[in-house]
Amino acid sequence: MRRAAVLLDALIGRVVEAVVALLVIAETVILFSGVAARYVFHVPLVWSDELASILFIWLAMLGAAVAFRNEGHMRMTALVTSVTSDRRAFLDALAVVAPLVFLAAVLPFAYRYAAEQAAITTPALQISDAFRAAALPVGFAIMALMAVLKFVISGHWRQEAAALILLAIVIGVLWIAQSWLASIGNANLLIFFVGLVGVAVFAGIPIAFAFALGTFAYLLFTTQVPTGVLVGRMDEGMGHLILLAVPLFVFLGLLIEMTGMARVMVTFLANLIGHVRGGLSYVLIGAMYLVSGISGSKAADMAAVTPVLFPEMQRRGARPGDLVALLSATGAQTETVPPSLVLITIGSVTGVSIGALFAGGLLPSIVLGVTLCFMVRARYRHDDLSGVRRATSREIGRSLLVGLPALALPFVIRGAVVEGIATATEVSTIGIVYSILAGLIVYRQFDWRRLMPMLVETASLSGAILLIIGAATGMAWALTQSGFSRDLAHFMGNLPGGRYTFLGVSIVIFIVLGSVLEGIPAIVLLGPLLFPIARQVGVHEVQYAMVVVLAMGIGLFAPPFGVGYYAACAVGKVNPDEGIRPIVGYLVAIGIGVIVVAAVPWISIGFL
Repeated sequence: MRRAAVLLDALIGRVVEAVVALLVIAETVILFSGVAARYVFHVPLVWSDELASILFIWLAMLGAAVAFRNEGHMRMTALVTSVTSDRRAFLDALAVVAPLVFLAAVLPFAYRYAAEQAAITTPALQISDAFRAAALPVGFAIMALMAVLKFVISGHWRQEAAALILLAIVIGVLWIAQSWLASIGNANLLIFFVGLVGVAVFAGIPIAFAFALGTFAYLLFTTQVPTGVLVGRMDEGMGHLILLAVPLFVFLGLLIEMTGMARVMVTFLANLIGHVRGGLSYVLIGAMYLVSGISGSKAADMAAVTPVLFPEMQRRGARPGDLVALLSATGAQTETVPPSLVLITIGSVTGVSIGALFAGGLLPSIVLGVTLCFMVRARYRHDDLSGVRRATSREIGRSLLVGLPALALPFVIRGAVVEGIATATEVSTIGIVYSILAGLIVYRQFDWRRLMPMLVETASLSGAILLIIGAATGMAWALTQSGFSRDLAHFMGNLPGGRYTFLGVSIVIFIVLGSVLEGIPAIVLLGPLLFPIARQVGVHEVQYAMVVVLAMGIGLFAPPFGVGYYAACAVGKVNPDEGIRPIVGYLVAIGIGVIVVAAVPWISIGFL
């Protein structure tokens, strides 16, 4: 039975991975064709955005299935990794059982939702919207099947049975307590969205499913709202065309690493200032800024820079803990550098102009980079540089010439948006085509064997992110319907001290949320609630976006909970314990920078 399950799992995995790889390619071709047709041939393709939107929801759901099979969904594992092996096996089983319970419960509603969408005809292609909406039940069904296969393959029947019993008990208690839950009003929000969701997240259940389970249970046991409405809200959250920039920029980040573009950029910076005290640390800060401006994916940024810089920095005497601490700090520093996925998400859920967010994100990151440079200077002021050779002017010039095509890419991307050549969604395809041509023609470094894994990784990471956005959209809708948003608006809008108190409280909130939920789900949950309040108290929405994104960056890369910190340790192949002490000073520097950005609005809005 286990052998049959392994074979079936492998077959389904290969088929779904092939489909999502084709979908990533199709989305790139469709959107780039739309740009070329409109800007070069002046013949707009009226159907391109609609077709891209239909394929996008399939990419999101099937990508989420790939992530589920490969354990790529975001989890809070601090508790899971600290318990005994038996308890960890139980929590791992719970991380599969809980999603399966949600998938089994929501699948009939997803099928009904897709059937209802059949009555809608799309405006451009004139086809039934069921072709798009069917992605939801199909994706849920595939993930449910994968969960069952995981049970059979693992063979941990005792732990899986215990997890099922635990969930059955929780459901039974909530069912019995329905009338009491309905009678306590909004106090039940604490039970479901703080207690239930919080316990689920810390128990290691994937964040997307923790959100979805909490919302589904809240609707089922405390309201008269049909639980099937959650499917529509998830579809709405994942269906924004602007979010198509997520997979395309992830793919772009993987491309620049594979084609060697990141390497030549870092080489130029190392030749330029690598001979000064702490020089390669300054290079790391600058390289992360440049690479972030291309990829939009923090994991891709760190993976592109680390192999080039870390070996030479260690040769010069840098301790691994210091390196991973600075790498994490630069991850937080560059969160606002366009095309940041978090900024794209903010634009999609709050209505703030993506172009304005991209323009406003450049200088705040530089301010934080300066505060980091001061910390680097203080830490490395006694460095011994007797064994370091200074690059000659000829070497600097040659590395600049070689790196020029790669260094130009951030300006190509920004220029395409500013000049109106492409939208924030489409511009990533220009970067993809540019990177492919640079890899094939200029750098002669394009490994075709890596293309398929890169496409699958793109779909998997994007599916995990988009499922979180969908689940968080459903949760935010439930909170809004409960009146929580009105209460939160009243509380935040009446804080003493006006805009500065509001900004200070927001910084604290988003540091905490960033450490637990990561940036995107936190923004989807609270962005629609807090951005209108920011406007009411006199904070420009672009400045507010910069402040909360940078605050979330601190939480995301701060141990012991920040998952970005552990990602940096994994990329740098450094034990997490080694970086905890060195990172404190860097996070203080980042915090000072965030306070400066909050206090001086011009830093964020001066170039709008």
